[in-house]
Amino acid sequence: MALLLTAVLAVACGEPPEKEIHQAQGAIDAARAAGADQYAAEEYTAAVDALKRAQEAVGQRDYRLALNNALDSRERAQNAAHEAADRKAQARGEVERILAQLTISLSQAQTRLEAAQTAHVPPRALREPRETLAAANAAVQKAGEAINAGDYPKASEDLKDLKTRVDGVVTQIDAATAAMAKRRRR
Repeated sequence: MALLLTAVLAVACGEPPEKEIHQAQGAIDAARAAGADQYAAEEYTAAVDALKRAQEAVGQRDYRLALNNALDSRERAQNAAHEAADRKAQARGEVERILAQLTISLSQAQTRLEAAQTAHVPPRALREPRETLAAANAAVQKAGEAINAGDYPKASEDLKDLKTRVDGVVTQIDAATAAMAKRRRR
């Protein structure tokens, strides 16, 4: 087996490894399409660099080095595509989990806001919570659009710290409602 591989390499090293270079380029294109440039950047960059080294070696007529670099590039690009698929799935799951939790928090906050309005909490005391909830709902919509587009890092950024802000709104609403109830008891 080793003798056969050596013979193939010896024959292949007499001319440029065009087929392997094209395969490496195809694997890089597929990896980029899978999001490897975003989700597996290190391995993707290594694949691109190996392909460049293969092309440089062809220019120097070092076909054995070109072949080795082309094969390395293809393997790294394939690894990057697999890694990107795994990381993209993880990112999607994480963003969807955050979005589900946030949707529950927003619903609870909206219910508390409506209860405060029913309890005749002064509108000025609810202005900031209402504005924050409106902004949070807009951010959730924006994140939903990013999720639908497959841009999970953007969605994650849109949702960043939003749950803390919504929880703060609930605290504000509860405090305003409690203050109103306390005033009525007097």
